[in-house]
Amino acid sequence: MKNRLKDKLTTAEEAVKIVKNGDTIGLSGFTQAGCPQLLSGALARRATEEHNKGRNFTVSLLTGASTNEHIDGALARAEAISRRAPYQSTKQLRNAINEGKVCYSDVHLSHFAQEISSGIWGDVDVAFIEAADVTEDGEILLTAAVGISPTLGRVAKKIIIELNAAHPKKIQGLHDIYEVAQPPHRREIPIYKTSDRIGTPRLKVDPDKIVAIVESNLPYIDNPFTPLDEVTEEIGKNVSDFLLAELQSGRLPDGLPPIQSGVGNVANAVLGTLGNNPLTPTFEVYTEVIQNAVIDLMKKGKVSFASGCSLSVSHAVLQDIYNHWEDFKDKLLLRPEEISNNPEVVRRLGLITINTAIEFDLFGNVNSTHLFGNKMMNGIGGSGDFTRNGYLSIYTAPSVAKGGVVSAVVPMVSHTDHSEHSVKVVITEQGIADLRGLSPRERAEAIIEQCAHPDYRPLLRKYLSLQHVGQTPHNLYKCFAMHIAAMEEGDMRKAKF
Repeated sequence: MKNRLKDKLTTAEEAVKIVKNGDTIGLSGFTQAGCPQLLSGALARRATEEHNKGRNFTVSLLTGASTNEHIDGALARAEAISRRAPYQSTKQLRNAINEGKVCYSDVHLSHFAQEISSGIWGDVDVAFIEAADVTEDGEILLTAAVGISPTLGRVAKKIIIELNAAHPKKIQGLHDIYEVAQPPHRREIPIYKTSDRIGTPRLKVDPDKIVAIVESNLPYIDNPFTPLDEVTEEIGKNVSDFLLAELQSGRLPDGLPPIQSGVGNVANAVLGTLGNNPLTPTFEVYTEVIQNAVIDLMKKGKVSFASGCSLSVSHAVLQDIYNHWEDFKDKLLLRPEEISNNPEVVRRLGLITINTAIEFDLFGNVNSTHLFGNKMMNGIGGSGDFTRNGYLSIYTAPSVAKGGVVSAVVPMVSHTDHSEHSVKVVITEQGIADLRGLSPRERAEAIIEQCAHPDYRPLLRKYLSLQHVGQTPHNLYKCFAMHIAAMEEGDMRKAKF
């Protein structure tokens, strides 16, 4: 490390002293990958110390997506967050949001960098950026994710680097750093195939804005996947069977288009089941989160290339990638989220998009964010970016939850994130409802017959019989009867129609 950089070396506790009450802080990373853990922990401790002295200390926190318990969780427990965007997934922060203690804005991820650049979120006072390497002239080698790091590096007043030796410098070439111009001066994004590289391997920032460098050697902390169960496996099989049938029928263009899959256990299982089917041809992945299943299928020769925003994999899988970098370096690419999720690129590449619903209604509207219409779960993330613009948009969910007392198929969703106009196929462990070309009544019949749990089919059919006129047969007096039954009696099956 050159002298100019050595002069900026300090501890995490000293570095976060530049953060003031009310500041807006931007973090690198996307999901748990690429997040500056040492600095975030120090900021949480600083907040606790300030509160113990009777002083106010909170920040607005902007990130690429969710983080993990060691960041969002720790900062929420320290009551250090006043405002949060654009996505989150930890219990403590979720509770604070739903209790009204944290102002949360749920944003399409492809929009977020532009909103920051345009000043909607005010000044970014300090950016915390995890790096595998940094040079004297401000060239940063990011780690396991990109997120909104390019935007933060450009707009932040000050930058603190968390230089994490757990990520080797040899991964240069993993990242493709590219920013779009502000409207109306934008040009096309020149990505014409999944593997196209259009930017630079390092993030370039003004070196004078780097005010501190904190060295660490923290291992990547993952959010472990839960073991597969019969329901999850059956959902994965149904998705696989559907796509293979589409391929064999000729309704998919020239082989299997690139696939996008959301984050989480179900999404990971769906990709794994699809790839492990011997009839599935080799395919590419263009997504935001590259999960364990993608790497496993890459090693088996089923996935030829994966472009994403982060390596949201387990610690063991990430180490395997680093240890065998020569085998992976020409098969993986990480981009900023405004590129990985960009509607222009999604539409051009003709993605098959597979995301997870909390609930969907009889007509194909999907709720992916709120429990019972008012309690935020995680956020919309990138699901809207992909759903609206994909060649074929699929939503999956277990047909029931909470031991069967809650149905994922309801008369009307309690909160709408994705409308019937964007959602093409819904799949549960019960079966597949292809909604393309169907009228609302036909969609309802298909969803009840193919996707609803047998315990709920009579109820849903009864609801459908209540309204005999109108293009979409909703009954506004009864459309939330199942939700009301769950809230009042603890069981949707007790709904009165």
